[in-house]
Amino acid sequence: MSELVALGKAGAAIRTANDAGRAALVGYLPAGFPSYDGGVDAIKAMVDGGCDVLEIGFPYSDPVMDGVTIQRAAEAALAGGLRTRDVLSTVEKLAAYSDVPVLVMTYWNPIERYGVDRFAADFAGVGGAGLITPDLIPDEGAEWLAAADKNDLDKVFLVSPSSTDERIRMTTEACRGFVYATAVMGVTGARATPSDLAAPLVKRTKAVTGIPVGVGLGVSNGDQAAGVAAFADAVIVGSAFVKALADGGPAGVRALAEDLAEGVRREPRAPAGR
Repeated sequence: MSELVALGKAGAAIRTANDAGRAALVGYLPAGFPSYDGGVDAIKAMVDGGCDVLEIGFPYSDPVMDGVTIQRAAEAALAGGLRTRDVLSTVEKLAAYSDVPVLVMTYWNPIERYGVDRFAADFAGVGGAGLITPDLIPDEGAEWLAAADKNDLDKVFLVSPSSTDERIRMTTEACRGFVYATAVMGVTGARATPSDLAAPLVKRTKAVTGIPVGVGLGVSNGDQAAGVAAFADAVIVGSAFVKALADGGPAGVRALAEDLAEGVRREPRAPAGR
């Protein structure tokens, strides 16, 4: 796979930030929370606050990886009647709002139920950049890999501290966009301090791939973002944005994004190597 193809849309945005001497900021919010329109406005606020890549959650009734904060937001979105078409419509509105790449993080069952080829085509058609698939591993994802390649979509898979070196190599070879390094074992959620397992995992992952490595799970403020930005290509923030939205609406989301964006710019770093 050529480097340009491996970078994909999200990876190119991350590398642009890296070449400017900083880590990229990836912001997550679920579609449909606190309402359809409210969710769109909140995600736009992440863009306005400085996010380089958007990660839109596809609310699901059995989110095995998500912590309580995201679970409750997903439950509220589903209770409000959110459907697949609403997720696609959200992506379309955000793609029209800015050139910030829009990824969807989704469990695999909703995509399989919709139809993998159909979803890939419809998602690409509304301007989506790619999927993050936390419960799909590359060796069980042939149908998605083919559909993503056909529609020029990013394929973001996860590695964790428990991944073997061989598993990390195999996973990164299947990725396009970036590699999602889950910095802690267990479910998502903001933490008082990021995991000390993050830096070693990034080092192991970078040893086998040249595409960007993003770190998620735990970052909740600019100081923590600055710490992770020292070794990761991208800092991924989710639960803290959901809490900011619940507590302060879109204005709270923008304020947090601005704090995090300042954090990833705080410590200059050398441009990413090729």
